[in-house]
Amino acid sequence: MTTLASLNTIDAPAFVAALNGIYEHSPWIPERAAGKRPFASLAALKLALQDAVDVASMEERLALLRAHPELAGKAAIAGELTAESTGEQAASGLNLCSPDEYARLHQLNSEYNAKFGFPFILAVKGPTGRGLTRTAIIETFARRLKNTRADELAEALRQVHRIAEIRLNALLGIMPELGALVMEWCDTIGSWSDTEPGLTCAYLTPAHCRTAAQIASWMQEAGMEAHIDAVGNVVGRYAANTPNAKTLMTGSHYDTVRNGGKYDGRLGILLPVAIVRHLHARGERLPFHLEVVGFAEEEGVRFRSTFLGSSAICGRFNPALLDTVDEAGTTMRAAMVQAGHDPEAIAALARRPEDLLGFVEVHIEQGPVLLERGLPVGVVTAIAGSSRYLVELTGVASHAGTTPMGMRRDAAAAAAEVVLLVEGRCSGVASLVGTVGQLEVPGSSVNVIPGTCKLSLDIRAADDAVRLAAVDDILAGISAICARRGIEEKLWKIVEAEAAPCSPCLMDLFGAAVERQGVPRFDLLSGAGHDAMQMAQMTDVAMLFTRCGNGGISHNPLETMTADDAELAAQVLLDFFRHLAERPALP
Repeated sequence: MTTLASLNTIDAPAFVAALNGIYEHSPWIPERAAGKRPFASLAALKLALQDAVDVASMEERLALLRAHPELAGKAAIAGELTAESTGEQAASGLNLCSPDEYARLHQLNSEYNAKFGFPFILAVKGPTGRGLTRTAIIETFARRLKNTRADELAEALRQVHRIAEIRLNALLGIMPELGALVMEWCDTIGSWSDTEPGLTCAYLTPAHCRTAAQIASWMQEAGMEAHIDAVGNVVGRYAANTPNAKTLMTGSHYDTVRNGGKYDGRLGILLPVAIVRHLHARGERLPFHLEVVGFAEEEGVRFRSTFLGSSAICGRFNPALLDTVDEAGTTMRAAMVQAGHDPEAIAALARRPEDLLGFVEVHIEQGPVLLERGLPVGVVTAIAGSSRYLVELTGVASHAGTTPMGMRRDAAAAAAEVVLLVEGRCSGVASLVGTVGQLEVPGSSVNVIPGTCKLSLDIRAADDAVRLAAVDDILAGISAICARRGIEEKLWKIVEAEAAPCSPCLMDLFGAAVERQGVPRFDLLSGAGHDAMQMAQMTDVAMLFTRCGNGGISHNPLETMTADDAELAAQVLLDFFRHLAERPALP
């Protein structure tokens, strides 16, 4: 049987022969990677093969793409594919297409080749290796046909590497067991939603409560003591053999945005649970208590309140929030009581900082940085601070046909200026981003000048001084726009979160764990907010990002990752736990 050890020791021609078929009709790839042996890990081998493609000429990369067959194309129908391609297409049932599906794929293949000059390539075995459905394949085909050529070239090459990854796993008899388990768990709870289709899991809805109960059940099955606390956090504890040991906390949130993704937040809960399951099966305990927390609420969908779960753990829960109401008029207090929680017990959830070693969070990146660099994981340096506002602009609604352009008090036109103001002020400044994510003209009509416009502001940066300076300039700019246009402005601050730098010590432990997996350490900023921001108020924090597929799309049903990346993240986190255990204390 082929093993990594044998690949490291055989001569170069034998190495190339052993990897024949990993990359379609392209032996030059293993030929160029052979010189980088020995490989410390399977991940290192995959990266070496990927690097050979990255530094190849454009002609060589296009030849690699053109060596791949069309999906359900003429070669497939005629039985002329390689054994690997035949098996992969059959795994997704492409050999069983209906006449309509064959016709649709034929049309898409023709349009795609005409636009891009190479065949559509997709790892049809999908993120878990079990295979995509024909419907999913056709939908992906149609969506990617809208890409620019440069973006599609990059995505096609990424799909080539994913195909090679799956083939290497098969060649070496390797199954990403922890990663596959986490993906399966994400699929299970990802099917429970407040609304259909898609995934929406808002605080204390039936889908939310069902998800909490299932996570608690998985924790117990993994060998943990588990309960759901007064705010709805799911807490699992894997105790050390020493009762007075300190506690390392990890976890993330299990609520979602509206029509969100399956891995946002939930990966950071289920990955450590899978690791505990592995440790428990081995009879292995860590010299510190490990506490995994599924935070009940981070997204703020139902009550427009963020970080409810982590703020309670930090002793920073604001009791005034209990009187806020959702769109149906239900107070948060009533929702808690209905779900079986005791609002009066929330204050008692606060942890003592002196009992903690720190807090670490694994999270899907929710962006394209790791994806574009071809790296499965990265170490987070800091979480950007955030300032969020709701803005209401009020002018005068009047007749669109009879009001001269120079006499209008158009709230929507003022809002348009605000959008451009935010874009201009936040462009070209390191780590600074600004977004108007909501824009509404209430009671609008095609023949009425908008009298009211509502919009949101979201300003983020890793440096709080940079962020606050941008906020000051934007708010002053809004006032100037409104004064010039005769518009009344109202603003409500809804979030003010300071940037949270990660602990250099914990970052280095993560970085060393990444490198021991044969992957280069890469540090990056988190532009998105996370529960670790709250936890940083009471203890040292660190984060590990995993690669996000589909161009880095998140907060979207297209959010995706692979079982292999989840597996590698699990191995990094497990290594982190074990090496943290070797340290007598954190400085």
